[in-house]
Amino acid sequence: MKRIIGAIFLVSILAWLAPAYSEQANHLAQAREHANTAAMQGQTGNAQALVQHAQTALEHLRMAQQEKAHPDLEKAGKSLEEGIQQGKAGQADKATEHTKEAIEYMDAVKGALGG
Repeated sequence: MKRIIGAIFLVSILAWLAPAYSEQANHLAQAREHANTAAMQGQTGNAQALVQHAQTALEHLRMAQQEKAHPDLEKAGKSLEEGIQQGKAGQADKATEHTKEAIEYMDAVKGALGG
C-alpha cells in the first residue's frame, strides 16, 4: 500500500513539473530556430533579417529564462544582444559570429536538459 501511495505521489510531482520543463524546452527550441535563421541570414550579408530573427530568438530565450534560470541562457542572451547591436550597425559578419556563439550556449543548455 505504501508503494502505491508513493508511486501516486511521485507521478503527481512529475506531472506538476512537466509543464514547466516543456515550456522552457519549447521556448529554447524556438530561440535556437530563430538564432539559426539569423545566422544563415548573416552569412548572406543580410544584417536586417539577422536582426529581426535574433530579436525573436532573444524574446524566446528570455521566456525560457523565466521558466528556469541557467548561466548559459544568460550568456546566450548577451551574445544575441551583441549580435543585434552589430547587425544594426550593418556588421553582418560580426553579428553572425555572436549569433553562432549564442547557438552554442543554447545547445549547452539543451544538453543539460537532456534534449
